[in-house]
Amino acid sequence: MVVRVDRSKCLYCGACVSLCPQDAIELMETHIIIDEKVCTSCLICARFCPVGAIYEKKTDDGQTI
Repeated sequence: MVVRVDRSKCLYCGACVSLCPQDAIELMETHIIIDEKVCTSCLICARFCPVGAIYEKKTDDGQTI
């Protein structure tokens, strides 16, 4: 599973940054960066994103990668 940010929805509020237990999320001026090497895909960030901008990336065959 890979965690992604929908930049068209993201408000850059930083809620995900402060919630990430692995410190895998960084807030830049114009976007959010998720460090895939550090992220454990716990999806805490996705559960608490106020606009639903964080999601898990799935493969073309519907499987979560």
